[in-house]
Amino acid sequence: MFGMGIHTLYNVIDMIFIGRLGGDAIAGIAFNMPIFFLMLGLTMGLGSGVTASIARFIGDEDKASADNSAEHALAMAACIAVVFTIAGLYFGEKILIVLGAEGNILVLAWEYLSMIVLGLPFMVFSGFFRSILAGEGDMKFPMMVAGLGTILNIILDPIFIFTLEDYGNFGFGMGVKGAAMATVLSQFIVFIIFIYMLFVKEHAYITFNLKDFLPSKSILWDIVKVGVPASLSMIIMALGQGVFNKILIHYSSQAVSAYQVAGRLDMLIFLPIFAIAGGMTTLVGMFYGAKELNALNHIVKYGIISAFIITLISSSFVYVFAETFSSWFTNDQEIIDGSVGFLRMLCLIYPLVAIAITSGRVMQGLGKGLPVLLITIIRVIGVSAPLGLYFSFVLEKPVEWNWYAMMIAAFISFAIAISWVRIELVRINNEEKIVV
Repeated sequence: MFGMGIHTLYNVIDMIFIGRLGGDAIAGIAFNMPIFFLMLGLTMGLGSGVTASIARFIGDEDKASADNSAEHALAMAACIAVVFTIAGLYFGEKILIVLGAEGNILVLAWEYLSMIVLGLPFMVFSGFFRSILAGEGDMKFPMMVAGLGTILNIILDPIFIFTLEDYGNFGFGMGVKGAAMATVLSQFIVFIIFIYMLFVKEHAYITFNLKDFLPSKSILWDIVKVGVPASLSMIIMALGQGVFNKILIHYSSQAVSAYQVAGRLDMLIFLPIFAIAGGMTTLVGMFYGAKELNALNHIVKYGIISAFIITLISSSFVYVFAETFSSWFTNDQEIIDGSVGFLRMLCLIYPLVAIAITSGRVMQGLGKGLPVLLITIIRVIGVSAPLGLYFSFVLEKPVEWNWYAMMIAAFISFAIAISWVRIELVRINNEEKIVV
């Protein structure tokens, strides 16, 4: 949680700096988010498969296969990094136009993307390194590295973003492009640290022998059967975010900016939930691999209940102070009001979303990737995006009706997720003659 908290702190502070450049700058970054969510979707989705695979192999005391799984992860990282860097450089601006960016917002969005795409390989490899370490239960070292990267980013942000007059004698005045430059430099340093500690110092339990690496269909399938559905689910979420950006720009650029600001704040709400869910993938995988089903049943119940209670408390806090938090990012009252409206509606459903997220990670730990994908398809493609389009363009309702669409979709995904986990645990325990 501390590791993810450091990353969330960076996202919040980064948006505070960018917000000082105006509402168009926030909107420009917002149109980049679906693209990066797509990249992160592949990285984190396949990373979930790597984490679950390594955890199960370690639980089964098969270190050779765990090592081989980690080596497959690096091969995947190389492929993703090459494809996305080339695609971003050659097709990035056209993609932004398709997503709905235009005018000054398009200029700002492309300034950001054209720079940050150079740092994508460092981000991708670092993401897979974290997934490998998570598979063996090491969260401390990634937290420390992430902390250093975030501190560097926070220091570099104002130096590259603002002008000399804005920031003493050190500012380069690069605007949103400077924010991207700060991210690229800090991520490069994080990447170098991972390389040094894992390949030179051999910090991890996992060891890498890339010279003798041979692809294995069974290990590749072990990763892919969880990772590909998880990646596809995040790609669908990226597309959904792109759809809502296009819907919201129909109202105003301030509506897009409000959506972006609120998104940074709900990251704070879900910070401990993603931490719990990440730990659940590792523990569920290890207990399932070792056939410790009593421990498996306990940790699933404990994780889901904890996620619900923690989110209930944090959502209540954000509901009360939504306007104060939103004002951190901008002085534009229209953006603040839009962000507050979003947060105060979605906070009512966030505790159920927390259960859905945790349940999905439980299924991944069990080696089941398909449930997460199907639930995401239903939530985004089946419910929220169609409802948002219908409310906005057919019924011509106010922007708040898009938040209603998201709430309805979240409730449906919660109901499906918790039911699916229950059914799967009953099946596993019946096979082993243990009652849940």
